[in-house]
Amino acid sequence: MRDADYPSYLEPLNPEQREAVLHTGKPLLILAGAGSGKTRVITTKIAWLIREKGMDPRSILAVTFTNKAAREMAERARLIDERAGDAMLRTFHSFGAWFLRRNGKLAGLDSSFVIYDDDDVVSLLSTIMENAPKPEVKQCAHNISRAKDYFLSPEDPLLAKIDGRKKFREIYARYEERMAQIGNVDFGDLIKKPTEILRSQPKVARRFRERFQVIMVDEYQDANVAQFHLLKELCGTETYVCVVGDDDQSIYRFRGAEVKNILEFPDRFSGADIIRLERNYRSTSPILQAASSVVDYNNGRLGKTLRAERGEGPLPVLAYLPDQDIEADYCADKIESSVKNGEAKWSDWAILYRTNAQSLGFETLFLRRKIPYRVVGSLKFYEREEIKDALALLSFMVNPRDEVAFRRVVNKPTRGVGPVTAQKIIETSIINGGDLLETGGKIELAQKARSGINAFFKVINDGLALLENEVADNGEKTADGKEAPPKKRKQSKKKQQGLVSGEGLSVLVAQLVKDSGIANYHEAQDEVTGNIRLNNLQELVNAASLYPQNREGLLEFLEHIELDRSLEDDSNKTSDPKNSVTFITFHNTKGLEFRRVIMTGIEQGIFPREDKKGEELEEERRLFYVGATRAMDELYLTTCAERRMYGRTLPSQPSLFLREIDRGCLQIYDKPAERQSFYKRQSFAGRSFNQFSLPAVSAANNEVEERAGWKRGQRLFHEDNGYGAVMEVRDSEDGPVVRVRFDSGKETRFLSEFQGRAYEKMGDDY
Repeated sequence: MRDADYPSYLEPLNPEQREAVLHTGKPLLILAGAGSGKTRVITTKIAWLIREKGMDPRSILAVTFTNKAAREMAERARLIDERAGDAMLRTFHSFGAWFLRRNGKLAGLDSSFVIYDDDDVVSLLSTIMENAPKPEVKQCAHNISRAKDYFLSPEDPLLAKIDGRKKFREIYARYEERMAQIGNVDFGDLIKKPTEILRSQPKVARRFRERFQVIMVDEYQDANVAQFHLLKELCGTETYVCVVGDDDQSIYRFRGAEVKNILEFPDRFSGADIIRLERNYRSTSPILQAASSVVDYNNGRLGKTLRAERGEGPLPVLAYLPDQDIEADYCADKIESSVKNGEAKWSDWAILYRTNAQSLGFETLFLRRKIPYRVVGSLKFYEREEIKDALALLSFMVNPRDEVAFRRVVNKPTRGVGPVTAQKIIETSIINGGDLLETGGKIELAQKARSGINAFFKVINDGLALLENEVADNGEKTADGKEAPPKKRKQSKKKQQGLVSGEGLSVLVAQLVKDSGIANYHEAQDEVTGNIRLNNLQELVNAASLYPQNREGLLEFLEHIELDRSLEDDSNKTSDPKNSVTFITFHNTKGLEFRRVIMTGIEQGIFPREDKKGEELEEERRLFYVGATRAMDELYLTTCAERRMYGRTLPSQPSLFLREIDRGCLQIYDKPAERQSFYKRQSFAGRSFNQFSLPAVSAANNEVEERAGWKRGQRLFHEDNGYGAVMEVRDSEDGPVVRVRFDSGKETRFLSEFQGRAYEKMGDDY
């Protein structure tokens, strides 16, 4: 067909987009790269099928993953042909609910069923799992949800991959029985039950296959296993099925998304065609090259090569910085200078990070420098519930008359100290001088309330004792004038405890949050939410490590936080949310774009995490790709030589993703050493970066290092302890002794002559 013969609404499409719109017959996978105009293709194809092929709009089913996307698809299709409004454009779950309202009786459901949310599921499971702790109930609810995402029944042998306990199978089976008795469904049922009905009722399946002659799926890389099974049951031999997605943007595995759905589409739908949309209309060529060179390392991909329709632009900048404070300064300086010079607006900029907890340093600095910002997909750091709870504990400890803080945490988690008891203690304390600690210890209470209040006060008093004893802990003089050795504190890293303390005030904050039960209370959300909240609490612990562990240090810490919160209030009143810098996690950037993007914390252990291997590491690469392809004009990557983690400052190493970037795709920014750091010289892209220097050493010490075969700052790996750095090499009667600090915070020493073979020296890339 010549260009002149195309309908006018097809003229804006490029050849590949037009080919995808005009495709009919065989199953089709539209492999749509980032910024390639896939939404335009889907909506145009719906209108084209109605307008040019004479399809009944009601015979078209298009599903996606958000209500917003479904509405946008419908609106854009109607602009081409008003009849497109009669096509069924829904989310997967919305379609499932619509299906069950009409056919649910075949599964024992009345049409008036209620859809249970997560809280409803936990409430029902609590009646099944009598006396089980709330965290266990929530984890069981999460596992049931995951089982349904993978289309697994209580009897399925593969259920062991979700939870291998026999007890879980029994709970899942009893839960399903109770749901059937009640006559309601959960979100997993909205996909699972329609699939089961279609499989068991051939007449119903035939009716729906005749009804929906065209089925289209948007964002197919985000589909889970159950959604794939539903799609297969809806498709008959004559159904035209078209899915649109990008295997390189599959980043929601933690929600059940299965990238194999898109990778194996050509095998599962026999004779399928693949059309690649590789023209990118968002980013410049160097940005796409940098992003693609990382994701190219993945084995699990169909492969495509993005081409920038916007042409060339500045190379992405890789900034090697001493620490996270200078990282925040670097970001603020870049953004502020661009706005002052009239080159950009605040809203042109986005700062990306791997976890929500990383926003704290940026929020603190931007508030003080009066740079407007907004946090997308999360509350601002000090507005988060878990942070407010931790600060309430600290506030009450320094001021036992603080009734607001007392009310917030005295019964959190539940201790049997209800509002009536709390009010009684407060009213009595006002009469007796206002000290809630003193009053609460003397007032007459019921046995349960007394036990709960005693437990709470013990946590507070233990914290106060820790502050009072810190003079000796810091190695200062004790009462007899002798130097007291530092106390060794046992630091648990069990998942249940979660938080790890280190230096200064971080010990108190970690102890208070753990002993009070606040850490476990917030960790007991579902797996994802619990980890996010625990990471936020850990970041508060990290921030406390900058302050001395004494009363003055605690007051200074709280004062700085309160000043930041007041600045935040002022900022909220005066700033324009439409013209603010965006703070956002990599996951939340999906579907967004910004003129200028800064990807921060690109270090091993942060992005990617050390525990990411195999398919999980490939998903981390895809997440890097998603973040980088949000940038339209400029891209910056920052990595730090050291970072506050686990309550102390630890050396970092660059992310392996930085070594995977095409060497010609970057310009390097080296920040001169402003703070001590333990980075070894790094070699990258054919040049050496400035070494972040350690204190000068004597010639004698150099001689010891030569004999030992180890140098200070040298990176290494130990099979049991992981990555670390040499902190000191000194002589002893038995020969050179090497002191190593591992990235976990653990320190150890070894005699180089005998034990050095257990420590693997890392090359320049580490």
